[in-house]
Amino acid sequence: MSGQELKTSLSLSLVFMFRMFGLFMVLPVMALYADQLEGSTPLLVGLAIGAYGFSQALLQIPFGWLSDRIGRKKIIIAGLVLFIAGSLVAAYADTIQGVILGRILQGCGAIAGAVTALLADLTREQYRTRSMAIFGMGIGLSFCLAMMLGPVIAAGWGLSGLFFSNVWLALAGILIVLLVVPSAVTRRQDLNSSVSQKCVRQILRNGELLRLMFGIFVLHFIVMGLFVFLPRELESTMNIPRASHGWVYLVGLLGSFLVIIPFIIYSEKQQRLKQCFISAVTLLLVSMVCMALAGNYRWWLVAGLLIFFAGFNFLEASLPSLASKLSPAGTRGTTMGLYSTCQFAGAALGGVLSGLGYEYRGLEGVLVVCAIPTALWWLLSVTMKHPPYVSSMVMALNPASGGDAGTVSRALAVIPGVEEVTVLGRERTAYLKVNRRTLDMSALRQYGEC
Repeated sequence: MSGQELKTSLSLSLVFMFRMFGLFMVLPVMALYADQLEGSTPLLVGLAIGAYGFSQALLQIPFGWLSDRIGRKKIIIAGLVLFIAGSLVAAYADTIQGVILGRILQGCGAIAGAVTALLADLTREQYRTRSMAIFGMGIGLSFCLAMMLGPVIAAGWGLSGLFFSNVWLALAGILIVLLVVPSAVTRRQDLNSSVSQKCVRQILRNGELLRLMFGIFVLHFIVMGLFVFLPRELESTMNIPRASHGWVYLVGLLGSFLVIIPFIIYSEKQQRLKQCFISAVTLLLVSMVCMALAGNYRWWLVAGLLIFFAGFNFLEASLPSLASKLSPAGTRGTTMGLYSTCQFAGAALGGVLSGLGYEYRGLEGVLVVCAIPTALWWLLSVTMKHPPYVSSMVMALNPASGGDAGTVSRALAVIPGVEEVTVLGRERTAYLKVNRRTLDMSALRQYGEC
């Protein structure tokens, strides 16, 4: 990667990381501090936790399309301004309804599509995967930091202080966009970071992709449900001070990483991804059983948390990878746009329905609400097909390769190891699905740089 490409990848990742960090920080503290807000009920607390998901789900794809028409940076800055407005509304709110409004406004800044599109504009095709990997690591790091630092900030400055910190993070993001992120000279058509209306119907007819989208819906549904009751249970059942909750989450996350990293390596090397996937969904169900026993044996709550994070982290890493593998060549942008919409819809409904369950049946009600879709997901996972062991590859075609898109596509398709090909003739770019174990790289490199 060139210096500019590395700067672009790191700066845009930092912008998105600041924003997601601000959204995630609320999760471990809202249930604890909502009692200070007028009109607070478990249902409304759940709505406050997941409210950002409603606006994210509605605006994720439209914001990406809008960035194609009026410019990437303008949309990113507008999204961060909306995030600041929502943070200020929530910070000054003294009612739970005000916080819900602020959370909805925070979610209106749906900039993921615009950020990835700008990343595509500023990086070459052959280095796009590395840029996206940096982007993904930033999101994972923001979740871990939010779980650890959210309780600390809230203990020192309260819920309003936490939302004010979101304002400063968003302002820092705007400065990075204006002063650090390069401006795109040309706008590139990139099928891996844009949403195509023509591909939506094709993807919605793919049963295996729909299973994965239901899976990410359920995964974020139960994450929101977990944080409707878990902070209160840690405080009342375990007698852990609020300011120390971050350490509990950190230990849970680190412990789960030690378990799942070998699990992920094993699933890929031994081609046992389906079996490991089903095992991870099973862990989610087991964690709910452990948490249900917490009333009599309080350490079951910690055991359930560790088991949950082990399953969650494996699935959070595996689901987008599987969706990318199963999406037809050149439709990954559309697939991931629909995937993200399902993810945020799950977060929204998970907060609301789990809050309703907690209001009427307490911990038992939340666990029932979360267990039903998880059990359905388990059944869908058992009946899923074994995923293909292919990788996505983007290739910048040599000008000397000649021929129209159809000719080049047919030539690439017969190379051993190439499973699918989509060629953009004007951009001289090929999108491939390949089996790396049988791929003839020397033959492929005759047509361009991968």
